[in-house]
Amino acid sequence: MKKNPVKAALKAGQPQVGTWLSFGDVFATRLMARIGFPWLTVDMEHSPIDWSQAGLLFAAIADAGCTPLVRVPRGDHDLIKRVLDAGAHGIVVPMVNTVEEAKIAIAAAKYPPQGNRSVGGGMHALNFDAAAGDYYKHANDEILVVLQTESPEGVENAEAIYSLPGVDAIFVGPNDLQFQMRGPDGVDPSPAKLEEMLQRILATGKKVGTPVGLHVQTIEQVQNRIAQGWQFIAIGSELRFMTTEAQRIVNGLNLKSTRGDLARY
Repeated sequence: MKKNPVKAALKAGQPQVGTWLSFGDVFATRLMARIGFPWLTVDMEHSPIDWSQAGLLFAAIADAGCTPLVRVPRGDHDLIKRVLDAGAHGIVVPMVNTVEEAKIAIAAAKYPPQGNRSVGGGMHALNFDAAAGDYYKHANDEILVVLQTESPEGVENAEAIYSLPGVDAIFVGPNDLQFQMRGPDGVDPSPAKLEEMLQRILATGKKVGTPVGLHVQTIEQVQNRIAQGWQFIAIGSELRFMTTEAQRIVNGLNLKSTRGDLARY
C-alpha cells in the first residue's frame, strides 16, 4: 500500500505547500495534479462538486502521484466516511470549534479501535494501489486529518483540540476567521488584531507539536509564513490562478470590461 508522503513530511516538520480545487473538472484536475504540488484539496464545502465528481477527481490526483485531500462541508460522520470511501487520502474539516467536534471528525476518519469508521467500498484501496484488506490494515496510519480553526471559540479551545490523538495538522482560513471575529456592529477586526489571533494559533501549534497552516495568495506570503513556522500552506486555487492571469492579460491589453474584477476569487 502506498504511503501518504504529505502526512509523513508534516510529521517530520517539513512544510507542504499545495492548492485548492474548485472547478470539479477532471481535465483541469489532471493538469493540476502534474504541476508539482505535493497535495491538492478538492473543496466540497464551497463548490458544487457532487459525489461522483469527487471520486473521479480523487482518482485523477492519486493516479498522477499527487496526494488527494478534500474539504468536507462539515465534520459529519457520514460525509467523512463517504469522501474517504471515494478515495481521498485525507480530510480538511471546517469550523472545528470544540473538542467534541474534533473528536467526532477524528473518529469518523479512523477504523476501530481508534475510531468508528465503517468497513466497505473498494475505491479507497484503488487510490492507494492496495488490496482492500491492506487498506483496512493501514488506512489509520495513512489518512491525513486536518482540522480548521476559524473562530475565536476555536482559538480558545485550540490547545485541547490540537493535543488530541489523531490530529495531523491544523489549517486556518483567514477570511472565515476575520468574519467570525467581527463585533456586534459587523465591523471587521483590524489587520493587527487578525494577525495577533493567527500568531496565537501558531504558538499553540508549536507548543503541543501539531503542524499548523493557513491559506495565502502569493509566493512571498508562503515564504514569510514558512519562516514563521507555518507548515501546511495552501496558495490560491485553480480558480484564482485562472482569473488572476486572465485579468492580468486583459489589463495589459487595455481591454474594457463591464463585468468587474474577477481576480479577487
